[in-house]
Amino acid sequence: MVNIKRALISVSDKTGVLDFARALSEFGVDILSTGGTAKLLAEAGIKVTEVADYTGFPEMLDGRVKTLHPKIHGGILGRRDLASHVSKMAEHGIGGIDLVCVNLYPFEATIANPDCTFDDAIENIDIGGPAMVRSAAKNHAFVAIVTDATDYAPLISEMKANDGALGINTRRKLAKKAFSHTAAYDGAISNYLTSLTESGEQQTYPQRLNVSFEKVQDMRYGENPHQSAAFYRDLDPAAGSLANYRQLQGKELSYNNIADSDAAWEAVKAFDEPACVIVKHANPCGVAIAADTLTAYKLAFATDTTSAFGGIIAFNRVVDAATVEAVTGQFLEVLIAPAFTDEAKVIIAAKKNVRVLEVPLENGANRFDLKRVGGGILVQTPDVHRISVEDFKVVTKKAPTAEQLKDLLFAWRVAQFVKSNAIVFCGGGQTLGVGAGQMSRVDSTKIAAIKAKGAGLDLKGSVCASDAFFPFRDGVDVIAENGVSAIVQPGGSMRDEEVIAAADEHGIAMVVTGVRHFRH
Repeated sequence: MVNIKRALISVSDKTGVLDFARALSEFGVDILSTGGTAKLLAEAGIKVTEVADYTGFPEMLDGRVKTLHPKIHGGILGRRDLASHVSKMAEHGIGGIDLVCVNLYPFEATIANPDCTFDDAIENIDIGGPAMVRSAAKNHAFVAIVTDATDYAPLISEMKANDGALGINTRRKLAKKAFSHTAAYDGAISNYLTSLTESGEQQTYPQRLNVSFEKVQDMRYGENPHQSAAFYRDLDPAAGSLANYRQLQGKELSYNNIADSDAAWEAVKAFDEPACVIVKHANPCGVAIAADTLTAYKLAFATDTTSAFGGIIAFNRVVDAATVEAVTGQFLEVLIAPAFTDEAKVIIAAKKNVRVLEVPLENGANRFDLKRVGGGILVQTPDVHRISVEDFKVVTKKAPTAEQLKDLLFAWRVAQFVKSNAIVFCGGGQTLGVGAGQMSRVDSTKIAAIKAKGAGLDLKGSVCASDAFFPFRDGVDVIAENGVSAIVQPGGSMRDEEVIAAADEHGIAMVVTGVRHFRH
């Protein structure tokens, strides 16, 4: 155990620091501080010594030099178990510093400001802070390093339980967090600087890409039992992303559960109306919008009752008891929604193995999507392109009706989340047949029609969405054979005229978007 007798507190983010410093002071801890933090503590009536007074050396160079002094770093780095260190510290009047509480200049927040200049960014690169953090973390055998405000309360609780002391396990845990903190900080600086051209223009992709994630859990296995796996989340997950989930009940999430849940959640967020998405093996097998969650579920389930077995079900509205009653009538792996009513929670609790997740419904997106390949990664911006019916361009002699336009938009949003080649038949705010992941687009078209027939759903008068252009007219011919009335597709094929002519021959309305949604 290490008794905390002297602490150095110098924080940019001052959340919770007053309560933390006050509690340390009540333990009789001598507090050193700098600049704004020292002023804040003093104004709150907390006894504090300015670092400049402690070192006898003034803060200078616009604050660039204040803690870079032997009395500070000697007090942090000195080993209390080595006589040579102890005697040298005594010789130079260096007292031990037992706790360092530091968080760094807000570099990432600074560069996120569109008005940030290069000079602004450089001035917000912390030097003294990381030096103290790394010094304290290196010497964690004798020093506690605190970089996260969420640790304040647990540390004070431990000190209360141990007469003002902190144990080695706590100090080692804090050191690990500290080194991760400075690594992520330096990575952000590297990303920014290596994204700048010689003229100072900032590119989207840095020359050296540094990414940081924190482990959420180890998993029993990966996609298959012979593979090991773990789940990591961003240090600051995008708003509304699956990584922000709260598991209410059920077994531990598996690798495939998380991958499929993400597919379902991203899809269901795409709809403004109450929606239900059922996913199996990363593909939506049933999607519907309706006036309420129960109706949306029944319509989505009707698309493909066979594939829905053991699937992931996601809603974009609070789920009530009636909906849970219906959903639990089938076998499912994961149920996701922004929230569940108390009555719904009671009902679902009877299905102990069902994993139930609450995820905040917000429209955030990852900054980058990453895909691992042999020896490297592919990096791209996420596919978040949203369109409205006003963006549709009619290219056939026949124009779609208002009702068909509504269904075309629904079908287009579904197709975005189906693996390529993707063909989706829809009608009345419900998927009727989904053809996914085929090497030939015409095969996806045939499979979607077969699925609809197998579910007993009539395609006459329905609409169809294709995630990419039709390379030949054969896909349109198959669509026409099934009585489809309107098609939405990106356009852009060398044979667009042939494809549009085929639609005209069959009396089908066609609109193009100019946007492709490949999903591999």
